[in-house]
Amino acid sequence: MAFNTDCEKYPQHVLVNLPCERIQWDEIWSFCYAKKKNAPPELRGPGYGDVWTWVAVCADTKLVSCWRIGDRNAWDAQHFMYDLASRLANRVQTTDGHRVYLQAVEGAFGYQVDYAMLVKLYVWPPQY
Repeated sequence: MAFNTDCEKYPQHVLVNLPCERIQWDEIWSFCYAKKKNAPPELRGPGYGDVWTWVAVCADTKLVSCWRIGDRNAWDAQHFMYDLASRLANRVQTTDGHRVYLQAVEGAFGYQVDYAMLVKLYVWPPQY
């Protein structure tokens, strides 16, 4: 669902040609009314259930250069990455382990990004 509001127009005109060099992005989970698995059948669908906020932050200035509200899927990842790529002036460095970023990053940035998948392994007790 698209809204044509001043709040949406502002970043499209102001947050452009950004000189960021290191970008951190992630998804934040929340829900409307109830978690998707707990929503009654009549309220399942758009406007109810799980909601993901995609956020890109400049690691140096902490500027939130891009955001998107949607699902945690490849389609939203791709739109998020294309929006982010259109705002940056330079080649950037970033990492994330979420698989949907693999194609989204390549499609939006091509070879103009230094991207790595960061995979965290937790072991107890610590092994050095």
